[in-house]
Amino acid sequence: MAVTKKTVTPAAAKEAAAKTEEIKAETKKTEASTAVKAEAVKKSVKTEAAKAEPEKKEPVKKTAVKKTAVRKTAAKKEPAKKAELKSAVHVQFEGKSYSQEDLIQIAKDVWKYDLKQKAGDLTSVELYVKPEESMVYYVMNGDHTGSFYI
Repeated sequence: MAVTKKTVTPAAAKEAAAKTEEIKAETKKTEASTAVKAEAVKKSVKTEAAKAEPEKKEPVKKTAVKKTAVRKTAAKKEPAKKAELKSAVHVQFEGKSYSQEDLIQIAKDVWKYDLKQKAGDLTSVELYVKPEESMVYYVMNGDHTGSFYI
């Protein structure tokens, strides 16, 4: 087989170079538009994901603190939680018996019906029971004072 050589004229070389430059420019434009479209798709996917799930905060990175001396100590045990103390107060006299809840309920009724206040406005109640007088003295919300018979 014989190899034939093609000779390229300078004008043909310029035309080929110009076409190559045009092709490269079109390729760059296509790549750029594809990148823009891909970026837009990524943003829309991120916003949809953000709408679907609340944004997770990244944990704050702690900087390392240089320790000069390290002591080995036994792991400290937390004291066992004590069970809450359950209590009940009952006042008994002259054949009558009142629990703490009964006296508080009577005080709430005095607040609502006798003092004509809203039930939700009552924030604190202090009761002082005097069985020998059959009286309960009260201080409500720190400024309303009075008494009622039991």
